Order: sequence, then C-alpha cells, then structure tokens
Amino acid sequence: MDEIAFRYHFPRQYRAVAETLVGGWIIYREPQRNGGRRAYVATAQVVAIEDDPIKPGHAFAVMAEYQEFDEPVPFVRDGRYWETSLSSLNPTRVGAFLQGKSIRVIPDTDFAEIVRAGLSETLAAENAVRLELDPKHVDGPTQELLDITLVEQKRRIEQILLNRKIREASFRRKVCDAYDNRCAITGLRIVNGGGKSEAQAAHIWPVADGGPDVVQNGIALSATVHWLFDRHLISLTDDYRILVSHNKVPSELRTLFTKQMDRIHLPEDARLWPHQPYVARHRERFSSM
Repeated sequence: MDEIAFRYHFPRQYRAVAETLVGGWIIYREPQRNGGRRAYVATAQVVAIEDDPIKPGHAFAVMAEYQEFDEPVPFVRDGRYWETSLSSLNPTRVGAFLQGKSIRVIPDTDFAEIVRAGLSETLAAENAVRLELDPKHVDGPTQELLDITLVEQKRRIEQILLNRKIREASFRRKVCDAYDNRCAITGLRIVNGGGKSEAQAAHIWPVADGGPDVVQNGIALSATVHWLFDRHLISLTDDYRILVSHNKVPSELRTLFTKQMDRIHLPEDARLWPHQPYVARHRERFSSM
C-alpha cells in the first residue's frame, strides 16, 4: 500500500512510454495472474520519472492524486473490452497482444469511460445525501460537475478527479462501507435519512500532509471521536487498541473510552484494516502532544 499510491516500479523497456505520461493520468489495471481481479481499479497522475537507485535498469513513476475506484471495473463490459484497441481483436488474441504492453497509452475517450464507470457510485444522484454531495454541502462548481450530463462528465473527467469534495465523498463511501457505518471506537451505528451514516471517514495520515485517499488510511469515527482523533488526543496501538491522552481529553468525554483495552471495531476484510505505517505516523504525533 505504501508503494502503489505513490510509486509505480517498472523495467527499462517501458521508460520511453512512461516519460510521455508525465503530467498526465493513468489507470491501474489488475490482470488475472497472481490472483488479480481482471479489472481496472484506480487512477493517479504521473508527476515524475525517477531512476531506481538500487536496481539498475529500473525506474519509478512518481504518482499523485491516487484514487481507488468505487468498485473494480471489469475489463469486459457487455461482451466488449473498454479499450478500443482490444475490442477489435479476436478474444483469443488479446493476451498475446498485451505481451510487453504493461504500460501503454490509451485514447482519452477510453480513459474517461473507464474512470466514469469506476466512480459511478460516488456520482450517482441517489447517493448525494449519503455522501454529502447534495446542495447543502457542496459549492457551485462542484454542483455543476454533478449536474451535467454523463457525456459532459466524461469530457470533464480530470476536473472530477481533482475536485476535493468529490474525492472526499468517494473516500467516505468506501470507509463507511468497510466499517459497516459503525464508529470504530464507540461501536455506535446510526444511519439517518438518505442512508447517511452518523459515522464520518477520518484520515489517519492527513491528506494535507501527503496522506492518500485509500481505505487503509481511513477509519470510521463519530463526530466527537473524529475531532479528538484529528487533534491527536487519541490514537491507536499496533494491535488496534485505543490510546487516550487522559490529561487533555475533557472528563465528560472519557466515558467514550471505557473499553480502551479492547480492540477497536475493524472491517471484516483484514485487507482494509488501517495500514500500520499510517497508524505509526498518527501515534508519533499523539506521543509528542
């Protein structure tokens, strides 16, 4: 998780095509080998290419704005590949065609189609209240991106990818779903009208400090606990138990942590648990408070 959100490692033969991508966007693609989901799973912006100082002949694409899709987008839709270069091929020849093309350029229209499909849950009108993308919570420019037609959204897909409100909504959906809309620390689960959870999605390593918008950098917390967590008045141990700065947390709030020695509520899927290096970063700030 540390690597994929920030760097993509590749061998020499892809250097020339990788250089052309600097300043542009890429889609992460998981092939079937090694248990891959045979789907497009995330997008990011390439900001630089750097030599690997340890492994000669290899390099890193340095990434920014990494964002996982709401759900993996399968390679094939209604019997056809999303990528136009693949859709015209005999399906039995696709594997051979892709040999040596792990990094390749695709048309902007293909990119926009895939990304819009990957963000379909976040951008769906029926999820606006739940994700705080309703008029009460968003400004004019964001509302405009949400209200335009599907075709126009595809034309403006980069604006959607960079819109902070939309990115936060996507992050909130994935984190709250992972935690079953339950505060990880109090165990409280309340879902209001429109399917909106009382729990909020807190970043463990803040985005402002370079943290990624990935579930493993998130934790579902009720509003008061979120406030304490963001101010590093509470934190987590390596085995996901609660640390509390008792001399700084108001006495009337300490009842929230009566089960301090118990492990917090975690997602059923262990792959979505808070990433240990991110927790360690948070705990360092807690220890210095």
